[in-house]
Amino acid sequence: MRILHIKHPHDIKHVMQDIQVDPYGVKIMLPKAITHLIRLNSVSNILANILKQEMLSLGGDVALARGALTGAVKSTDCLLMGNLAQFNRLHEKLKFQPFGLNKVGRELAETLRNYEKDKFTVRAGRHTMNLGNRTSLMGIVNMTPDSFSADGLLWMSRHQDVKVSWIVEFVQRLVKDGADIIDVGGESSRPGAKPVSLKEELSRVIPVIKSLAKKIKVPISVDTYKPEVARQALDNGASIVNDITGLRNPAMTRIVARYNAAAIIMHMKGTPRTMQRNPHYTSLVDEILRYLEGAIATAETAGINKDKIIVDPGIGFGKTTEDNLAIIDHLSEFRVLGRPILVGPSRKSFIGKILSVPPEERLPGTVSACVLAARNGAHILRVHDVKEVKQALKLIEAMERR
Repeated sequence: MRILHIKHPHDIKHVMQDIQVDPYGVKIMLPKAITHLIRLNSVSNILANILKQEMLSLGGDVALARGALTGAVKSTDCLLMGNLAQFNRLHEKLKFQPFGLNKVGRELAETLRNYEKDKFTVRAGRHTMNLGNRTSLMGIVNMTPDSFSADGLLWMSRHQDVKVSWIVEFVQRLVKDGADIIDVGGESSRPGAKPVSLKEELSRVIPVIKSLAKKIKVPISVDTYKPEVARQALDNGASIVNDITGLRNPAMTRIVARYNAAAIIMHMKGTPRTMQRNPHYTSLVDEILRYLEGAIATAETAGINKDKIIVDPGIGFGKTTEDNLAIIDHLSEFRVLGRPILVGPSRKSFIGKILSVPPEERLPGTVSACVLAARNGAHILRVHDVKEVKQALKLIEAMERR
């Protein structure tokens, strides 16, 4: 007798196939074996109590605030407990019900569809990225003199007579080591960083992107929140815009849409100069999810196809050490957005605080964080140390192939 340790619905299917269950039986029984806990925030007592009765009738349940049962409060959060088959039947039962239950049913079905999706095709300009078969790596190229991670390349090109060709060779090594995307940035986003001028940022990144576009075959991302930098980068060979401000600037969304580029929407609380001044969340994951949902909706309204959007919960951007650990631990919950998830833990300060080491000694912590993020659902990892993280991921992939 064994208690099985199941990490993914595919594992359940494999077990059924291993004991030679009829294929039709697998199709019928698999939804019964996939269980979920789904939280609804602030719904009326009427709606909550109906949901509870409906789930009880299906063999599931709904946890409510005590006051919602006694009438002491007018609204409550709900925790729905059931398997996929029960939730599918609940959706059918709610279709024609009043009190907003039909809307809850539609949102429930969409949330479950998004959560079950784990493979994505993202088209960025002339590039097509197939995400989900394995964890992809985004190699970091910081064209700055003041990067937190001690890897800024700008001082090399300016003070050691190292030309753009050296940067190209450096990037080619990243690609050889396993980088699937290259991310070029010209302004530091470390806590307390001061903004640089448009002219300065353009001078840092555009020559590099222009040269890289002729030399490498993987997509190039520009790490910027300035629309004009994005425009010139896209004109010169970039095909992804990585915006730490989450496309807050309408001009940025228009440019991304016009160039048919892909976009990485990141969550940041505040600005780089202020984001680490006592950041506080009432409910961390809920607040990040609401922000990203709103940003996706705004981007779609501006003409950006949802299939071109990648989301980033923003580790290190207005987050405490505990917040960053919680994001990695709860990363799978961001699957409800229905978009690929990018995570950037590389050499971040939370690793330094836990291990008491400077940025240049944070490789072991970075690898650990990346492995955990990959296991919890990250589709893309943004890293400095491509070769080392790639090797760690190969081991994880070999285990999963078993």
